[in-house]
Amino acid sequence: MKKHVIILLSLTVLVFSCKEVKKEVKEEVAEIVKPEVKLYTFDGGTVMVNNLELFSQDTTYRGQTKEFSDAFYVISHPNGNLMWDAGLPEGLVASPEPVTPPGGNFTISRKDSVKSQLKSIGMTPQDIKYIAMSHSHFDHSGHANVLKDAIWLVQETEYDFITSDEIKNGENAGLYEAIKELTTVQKLKGDHDVFGDGSVIIKSMPGHTPGHQVLFLDLPEHGPLLLTGDLYHTYENRIHRRIPVFNTDVEETLKSMDAFEAFAKEKNAKVYLQHQKEDFNKMPKAPEYLK
Repeated sequence: MKKHVIILLSLTVLVFSCKEVKKEVKEEVAEIVKPEVKLYTFDGGTVMVNNLELFSQDTTYRGQTKEFSDAFYVISHPNGNLMWDAGLPEGLVASPEPVTPPGGNFTISRKDSVKSQLKSIGMTPQDIKYIAMSHSHFDHSGHANVLKDAIWLVQETEYDFITSDEIKNGENAGLYEAIKELTTVQKLKGDHDVFGDGSVIIKSMPGHTPGHQVLFLDLPEHGPLLLTGDLYHTYENRIHRRIPVFNTDVEETLKSMDAFEAFAKEKNAKVYLQHQKEDFNKMPKAPEYLK
């Protein structure tokens, strides 16, 4: 009798253990299943930098010029679509020739509108739930007002900067005009997990502007990657930690560079410099996905 009881107890323990193992396996599998996130890359224009010396605190680039790409992106997630950055002003699309603003430091052009490019992936501006810009300079906020129905995800420090009387009433009033119709605002105070599952994370990286930010993506088929905003404009600036003369805070920029590199290493993330033409060309354009 005792022998039967022992065997019965052993079987009960074994069955219970198997159930627990299966439960643990199921939980582990559930943890590693990633949401279906897709990245679309679009052309927000071209910036010919006529005075590259502006992009370093020293004279390294004196007399040099360089052509920058100006991308914007759509991140498609089961819980909504996010647009990251907004290219150059759309008024350039109607211009027959590239435009050189006063000062002559840049010559800019843009070939296509956001509505036209969204159409290529079967979307309209109304399909964009969130818009987030790395920062509010003119080459990143160009078509922002077209997304007036979207929720603007912006660092509180950037919002206060771009809506200040100094900007509104000063010579850079155009920066405010570019975003003034974004009336549904979610102010951030640091990093923000957009969909709450770790797949799309805005990382606070101030210095270029008061509330500059970068974007981390964890794509199910392609792994982790980082879009740099204007933390780095060129490969050389990343290697040598060079900082443009127009950054709002050099020390904050250097701290952000340290934090960025540590995070990229931690996540083993591919890094894409948004103004580096070679990186823009690496990324397949709509309707292809990143490969």
